[in-house]
Parts: sequence; structure tokens; C-alpha cells
Amino acid sequence: MNWFWLRSRRVASAGGLAHGSAGRLAWGKAVRPIWYACLGVVLAGAAARCTGSPGSTGPVPDTTAGSPSLFVSRTAPDAPVGRQLTWFLRAMADIPWSQQVIRAHFDSGFLGSISPAQLNSNLDNLPAVAASLDGLLWQNPALDPDSLLALASFGGQQLTVEIVADRAGLISYLVLNPYQPPPATWAQADRDLAALAPDASLLAARVSPGGECTPVHQVAAAAPRPLASMFKLFVLGALAHQIAVGQVSWNQDLTVTDALKSAGSGSLQDVPAGTRVSVRQTALQMIANSDNTAADMLIHLVGRAAVQAQDQQWSAHAALNVPFLTTREAFLLKDLYPALAQRYLSLAPGQRAAFLASSADPLPFSQAQVQNAANGSVPTDIDTIEWFASPDDICRAFAGLQQLAAQPALAPLGSILSADNLGIGLDPAQWPTVWFKPGSEPGVATVGYLATNSKGQTFVVVAMLSNPSATLPPSAQAGLLAIVRGAFELVRYPGPGGRGAA
Repeated sequence: MNWFWLRSRRVASAGGLAHGSAGRLAWGKAVRPIWYACLGVVLAGAAARCTGSPGSTGPVPDTTAGSPSLFVSRTAPDAPVGRQLTWFLRAMADIPWSQQVIRAHFDSGFLGSISPAQLNSNLDNLPAVAASLDGLLWQNPALDPDSLLALASFGGQQLTVEIVADRAGLISYLVLNPYQPPPATWAQADRDLAALAPDASLLAARVSPGGECTPVHQVAAAAPRPLASMFKLFVLGALAHQIAVGQVSWNQDLTVTDALKSAGSGSLQDVPAGTRVSVRQTALQMIANSDNTAADMLIHLVGRAAVQAQDQQWSAHAALNVPFLTTREAFLLKDLYPALAQRYLSLAPGQRAAFLASSADPLPFSQAQVQNAANGSVPTDIDTIEWFASPDDICRAFAGLQQLAAQPALAPLGSILSADNLGIGLDPAQWPTVWFKPGSEPGVATVGYLATNSKGQTFVVVAMLSNPSATLPPSAQAGLLAIVRGAFELVRYPGPGGRGAA
């Protein structure tokens, strides 16, 4: 629910999804910054281990300790994105940069999301020395010539650098993450998972053409866990069903109101009341930017009952989500009015919706209130006031959305769910379709991916961590994404005898 993105977003204005345009970075929005994903405040991890791809320079053996076994190239390409990567690494020795230097290298969408002063402040967390390029983990000039995923050393610390250049050759997207090698076997994946949090689950499943999930590997995959923002998959499903029957249109306008504004990740809470935004753009903001106000607007549009019905269709644990909370209600109960939360929890599930309507929803609410209440927060009611599902349930949700997206009227679902993937680094020549939805708050980290390979086979990988007693350490996030990245490699080479063998 509370993603804190320190990066430019590959999310375009209404109707478009071409990366590099209208980047929106939700800097400073989250009240619980668990997943800082870039620019020197390096707490989130994207594990990337990519091999050669069509149009790349080919694999190069590597012997550097702690590095992946293969790079697609040791050098940056002579292209705008490669030249920007080279500049960025060398220019780390010159922090802080002048405004003139910053505006010469970053596009207006990026700088509309993070100011030059904020950019310098975040990068100041890294050593003030020139970084060195270890090698490119992924590049594909034929399919995505403006993007690179590199491994670089910053004063002895290895980080992955995902960088995208816009049409003018300026940086429109930049993410730095600690590098952690993905597990090479399922047994190693299980050991890595167990070390991350007291409550942990993993599912790697193949999805049949009919939408059935068949596990390839699993750890506690049937156990319900707190979801944080991953609950938005169920909201998207409920919306899709109403569009399919003509109750709602993608082009229908919604109105941002003060009563629907939430807090945390996203930007719609900052626009003036009365602002109009299409259903399609609202759904895009909910998934790609994890916009909490967008989620609440869509819950209000389709109705709480419709979202609960969608939850019941895909989840074996839907009873835990009655009533299905809005993010605003969760903030009110968790952060602002703990006495209200006690009264709420004392009621039977069937009485709670009426209580929310009479005693919670009318209460005053602002982003500042939530931020002040949550400063220095620890896990709060993550086992009681949350949204819950198991990895099995999330696989059914992804599979259900894939079935829905096959309908012509619901085709926008695919572009919405593929708008961002946190730099997972899957080669688009091998995995041309990648969908992604994560979630995070203190004590909770969830990551879910659906990917379809070049043979038309679809796999879902879901990993969940929770700790009701303590905030997860930064290493947990890096480790979680490393496991997920490794899982997609392992499903390509199933055991016995393949990489998936113990």
C-alpha cells in the first residue's frame, strides 16, 4: 500500500504507455518508505541475471567475484542510452551536480517528479567517486534500444543500474538496486527465502491456456498472508468484469473528490478536487504507480460488494477480507485512530462495513495527518487490518486477468499490468510479456509476476514475506526479488537434472 518510488516512472499520460513519456515519480508520497528503489537510497533489490539476446553483443565469461557468470557486453553501446550510462557513472565523482548539468542529462518528466536538489541529496548517499561499469546484464537493441540493465561498482558496492533514454537522448528512467545473485536451484531458493522473514511463502506455477495454475515449486503457497498493495489485482478484476458487461467504460470519466483522496503512494491525492480522470488512466495509476487514491476511486465506482465477489471468485481466503477495505479506511484504522481500530476489530465481520460508514469514513483525513502519525512506524495490525490472500490465490488472480485480457474490450489490461516490472531483467526475447504487481508496508513485502515466454507458455511467480513484530530489513527486499528472478530461470530448466534440481 505504501510504495515509495524514488525514480522516474515509465507511465505515460492518458491512453499511452510508451516509456520515457510523462514520467511520474511519487517522491515523498509514501509514509512508510520500505521499498526505496533508486538514486542512492538503495534499499530495494532487483535481481538481474540475463544472458545474451538477439541483437546483443553476445555473452562474455566473467570471473569477478560476486558478479553474474555472464555479461552480454563489457562496454556500454554507442547509443544515447549507453552514452548516458557512461556519463552517469563517471559523473558520480562530481556530486553535487549543477542544475545546468542535471537539465542537460535528465528529461522534463523525470525532473517534474524529483527536483535537482532532491536528486543530488539522494545520490549523496553513494560514495563521491566515479563508478565503474562491470558489464551489461541485459540489452536488446532490436526490441528495446533505449533501455539497459547494467552492473556497476560504486566505491566497492555492486549495484544494478536500469536506465532508459527518451527520444531526445535524455534520461527518463533510472533505478539503482543492490545486486544479489538469484538462486541457482530450488533448494537454494528455499534456504534464501527462509532467511528473509519468519513468515514466508513462494509459488512458481505454470498457467494453462484455460487459466489453471499448476505448481512447479512451492513453499507454504496455500497460507494466507497480508498483501499490502497486491490487493489491487482484485479491484482490477472487478473493474474488468463491469467493463465486459457494459456497466463501465474505459473512457468514462471519474472525478477526484476530497472524500476519496487517500495517502501514501500515488499522485491523485495531490490534484485539485474536481479533477476528471478516465477509468483507464485511473486503473493504470492504481497498478503502475500503486496509486491509493486511484484504488479507492475504483472501489467506489464498482462497489465494495463487486470487489468482494471478485475476491471470492479467485481466492480461497476471501472471508478474511470482509469488508474489503479501501486504503483510506486502512490508513484511518492503522495510523490515525487506533482506538477506532479496536472497536472495529471487536465487531463481527458482518457488522464492520456499517461501522466504517458511520464511524470511520466521515472522519477528517489528510496526507500530512497520515505521514505524521506513521513517522518511525513499526508493523501495525498486519495480521488483522489488511488484505489477505495466499500465493495460490494470487496465481488465480493473475491467470484470471490473463483470461479477461483476451477479450478485445479488455485488451488494455495487458498494457496496464505491463507498464512497469521493477527492473526484473527478464529478456524480452525470451519473455515478451511480463506483468507485475507488488505490495509493501512495515513488516510486509509481496511480489507477484506473470510472464509468458517466447513459446507461449505462461508462468506466475509469487513471493510473500511478513513479520508482525518488526519492519523487514532492506536486505529482505533485495533477497525477495533475487528469488523471483531466479525462479523464472528455474522454470525454464525444470529438474531433474536441470537447474531446478536440488
